Order: sequence, then structure tokens, then C-alpha cells
Amino acid sequence: MSDLKVLGICGSLRKKSLNMAALRAAGDLLPPGMTLQITSIADLPMFNQDVLDAGMPEPAKRLRAEIAQADGVLIASPEYNFSVTAPLKNAIDWVSRPPDQPFQDKPIAIFSVTPGPVGGARVQYDLRRILVQLWGHVLPRPEVFIGNSAAKFDAEGRLTDETTRKFLTGQLAGFKDWIVRMKQKPA
Repeated sequence: MSDLKVLGICGSLRKKSLNMAALRAAGDLLPPGMTLQITSIADLPMFNQDVLDAGMPEPAKRLRAEIAQADGVLIASPEYNFSVTAPLKNAIDWVSRPPDQPFQDKPIAIFSVTPGPVGGARVQYDLRRILVQLWGHVLPRPEVFIGNSAAKFDAEGRLTDETTRKFLTGQLAGFKDWIVRMKQKPA
């Protein structure tokens, strides 16, 4: 079996986003047999049906193709105002347009990094609700909530907290099993 290709999406556009830093760390923590490609959602215009009616923008076409070609999608996102960030929701809105929206039957794993103690639980539950409605297969567990983030990353944005690295490694191992399991489902 060839390596499972995972597409990483960060819900934050910040240059020094700790969610992006954790997503990069996930690339180093993947179990054998998996590869991670991180994409950007920064170039997507705000979703507007008039724009779509004039033709799917190239950044949206690119993201749709990347998701379609991936064996699984790994999302890292902070929590904004108790929910999903605007850039991530916008990306989901562009990608989910018919025909052939690529989240259908796609294995998805989610984790979140936040400065507060809750670690982004609410964003994860909202993302699950949205992605399940699109027939995405969201990994039920293990869940990873990286709270109190300032103490878990160094000044260069490297994930230094060993307990957090262990939790993230466990989620990625579970995600590999989940992708294999979802690929074996009868069509």
C-alpha cells in the first residue's frame, strides 16, 4: 500500500499561528505510511453566490482538487467567538458546493490550539456538526484540545510539550487506522 496522503488545513491566517505550528509538528509525528501536505486557505475570496455563478474561482478549484486527491484531511483551528473561524468556514462553504463536493466520504481529523484552558472544544464540536452534514467521516476519538498554548510552544513556534506531542501522536495513529477503515467501507 502506498503512503496515505493527508491534506492539512489551518483555520487561522496568522503568520505565527500556533495552530499552523502544531499542524507542522503533526507532519513530524505521523506514523509510518502517512505523508502530510499543508495547504493554504488565505487566497480564497469570501463566498458569494454571484461570484460562484460567474465561475468557480481558481483558489477554490485548487482546494477542492487537493481535498479530493487526499486520503484524509487534518484540520487545526483556533476557536473564535465560541465557534469556527471565518476563514475556515469560508473555505468549507466554497468547497462544499455541488457538484461532487469532496468532503463526502472523506476521513477527517480535527484538533485545536487555543490560549485558554478549554483548548477549542466548541470549535471542534461545531466543525463536526458542519462536516458530518457534508457526509465527511470525522474521527470520533481520540480528540485533541491543546489549551494554555503559550506554555506548550517555544518562541519559534515549535511544539515543546511532551504530553501534547504524545496526545497528537496518538490522534495521528488513530487517524491512520480511521482512514484505512473508511477506505474499506463498501461503496
